Amino acid sequence: MGYNIQPITIWANGEAKQGNYIQASIVNDNLSDYAQFYWQISSVSGTGEDQQKQSLAQGNTSISGAAYDAWGQSDDINFAAYEYICNELNLTLIY
Repeated sequence: MGYNIQPITIWANGEAKQGNYIQASIVNDNLSDYAQFYWQISSVSGTGEDQQKQSLAQGNTSISGAAYDAWGQSDDINFAAYEYICNELNLTLIY
């Protein structure tokens, strides 16, 4: 699962490419006050069986303290994680 993002330019393999999709997963969560997410920004084009996806950038982002508490109280913690990650990376989710 992932979400569309407002396209951003990413330098990848010697070329400027447009990233328009983010996927994330949790790497570690101590279930108390800290979690770490892995994220990947890709260029996605086409639909259905013709869809092509190229990974452009990836990394890790952590959440702790008050932000962790707020995340845990969200109605949809999966979506809230994407909102947090995008905020940390200065990306805009497209709903």
